[in-house]
Parts: sequence; structure tokens; C-alpha cells
Amino acid sequence: MAPQPPQPSRASGKAGGPLDIGDGFVPVASVAELAPGTMKWVAVDRRRVLLANVDGTFYAIRDACGHRQAVLSRGTLRGHVVECPLHFAEFDVRSGKLVSGPISEDVPTYEVLVDGDVVYVKR
Repeated sequence: MAPQPPQPSRASGKAGGPLDIGDGFVPVASVAELAPGTMKWVAVDRRRVLLANVDGTFYAIRDACGHRQAVLSRGTLRGHVVECPLHFAEFDVRSGKLVSGPISEDVPTYEVLVDGDVVYVKR
């Protein structure tokens, strides 16, 4: 049986899935850099993006709170919720939606794909 070419994957970044890295995706980290339950900021086209690993699935949201633009990567990640370090607003990293906290906007999300040990985020 001949090897199959990579196929596009539009699911959140689960390690090991096939993907098409064209279409505006840029490499931002290796899978090994981010253990489950951790997060870090990465640069995508000069913008700060929060990359989070939740139980082996990678998510990306803008690294700025919708309330006062505080840096979310300085906050705390508990499960799929990141807490803003400034006024303790909480956002779901899967959707960018405000979970609780002061009046705030949702945070934009970015599509994530994983190919082998490389994590890609769509511009």
C-alpha cells in the first residue's frame, strides 16, 4: 500500500494528526515545549498569541484580556480556563469566551494544527 499524502485537519491541535501546513499556518513551538496544563506566549505576525496545552490538545487565543488588555500568559491556566492576572476575568481557551469576571469582550481565537512535534497557528 502506497503512503498517503497529509490531509487537512481542522480540529484543534491534537498531537499526531495529519495536516496541510499551507493555508496561512506558521510554526510556533514544538509539542515538547508545552507540557499538558501549561501555556506560553508565541509571536504570530508580530502579535502575541497565548498557546495552551490542555490534556494534549493545543489551543491559541490572543494574549490580551478583553477588559484591560492585560497579558493573559502571565495569568493562571486551570483546565481549559485561563485567569487574567489583572482583574481575574476568566476565559475559555477553546472558544475565547468570557467565563466570569468584570465586563469584558471575548478574546479572539486562532486555529491550531499539530504535525509530529511541531505546533502551527493560523495567521
